[in-house]
Amino acid sequence: MAGMAGRTAAARAREFLFEWEGRDRQGKPVRGELRSAGEAAVGAHLRRQGVTVLRLRKRRLPVGCAIRRKDVALFTRQLATLLRAGVPLLRAFDIVGRGSANPRLARLLQAVRADVETGTSLSAALRRHPRHFSALYCNTVQAGESGGVLEPMLERLAQHEEKALALQARIRSALFYPVTVLAVSAVVLALILVLVIPSFTDVFRSFGADLPAPTRFVIALSGWFVAWWPWLLGALAGSAWAAAAAWRRSQRLRDAAQAALLKLPLFGELVFKAVLARWTRTLCTLFAAGIPLVEALPSAGAAAGNAVVARATAQVRKDVASGMALSAALQAAGVFPALLLQLTAIGEESGALDAMLAKAAEFYETEVDETARGLTSLMEPAVIVVLGSLIGGIVVSMYLPVFKLGAIV
Repeated sequence: MAGMAGRTAAARAREFLFEWEGRDRQGKPVRGELRSAGEAAVGAHLRRQGVTVLRLRKRRLPVGCAIRRKDVALFTRQLATLLRAGVPLLRAFDIVGRGSANPRLARLLQAVRADVETGTSLSAALRRHPRHFSALYCNTVQAGESGGVLEPMLERLAQHEEKALALQARIRSALFYPVTVLAVSAVVLALILVLVIPSFTDVFRSFGADLPAPTRFVIALSGWFVAWWPWLLGALAGSAWAAAAAWRRSQRLRDAAQAALLKLPLFGELVFKAVLARWTRTLCTLFAAGIPLVEALPSAGAAAGNAVVARATAQVRKDVASGMALSAALQAAGVFPALLLQLTAIGEESGALDAMLAKAAEFYETEVDETARGLTSLMEPAVIVVLGSLIGGIVVSMYLPVFKLGAIV
């Protein structure tokens, strides 16, 4: 298996873009581009299509950047638009692939297209690339293929991905300011301790008088930092690396951290609302696509991104599979809020569960936005006060001997 994976990776690394010109079966001139590992494969592919190759030019493919979730969302929106316009599926893949600015995404779409061309269903072709297409994505596409409504399902997927990206952007924007300010402040404090305080120390030695206690403390802290900062930096880097490695390897650690995150003051509420927004939006998308609740719930639990909600969703799935109503199962789990329970119960009674789940998703997405704005406005003065106290305390401590000397004089 390792050897096969190595050969596959090597083949991808040797992939080229071939520009070809030739004539079709009727003798008409045709031209195009193909991505392949060698000229023989290109020639064989074109001969199967009845093309006589007259000219073939090879050039190396650019590596391109990693495929992001934003790229997949854009591809989904473009594919849905082309299918709605009546463009055949394979032709739509060609158009989107040629229009992609990311060579890696273009190669991914070419691989999916090649599988579909050989008779594989689109959902099965997508499942061969789980790194880029989640179970939710593939299940929705499969539901669309089974019901003959692929284009509406792709529209739902595109909307789902776009809303998920918007939610992610709102959370990041809320955390960007305080994290940036704290990082810059840490660098400034380190520079003060390493570069500024030692120069004051040399001046204070010439006074020949006892220094105030705050000044002695700051000088001692600066001396310790100057002597140990390389070791401190190495310890921080090593701790970060060890924590990242433990996070990747230990599911128990991730579960404990995600559970603790929900209990944090202020931030815990924001995280929980974001988890509920993802959970309800995913369940709404799958249920509206015609996927049964028992099959949709595991994908919703995985999309929530939190171990507490994922475990509760697993229990809800068991209860629903045994015949319990979704609202009753959610209430028995003891994790989901009363508003979601009420909307779910109304949706079950009225036969519009997907609409009620959509309303719940919109509500929690709005709540995330408002909570994020509130936290940002609350943290700005708090960060300023804390940093002002630290830096102001250091400045005052270093000028106390000057004030004392002036009082004596």
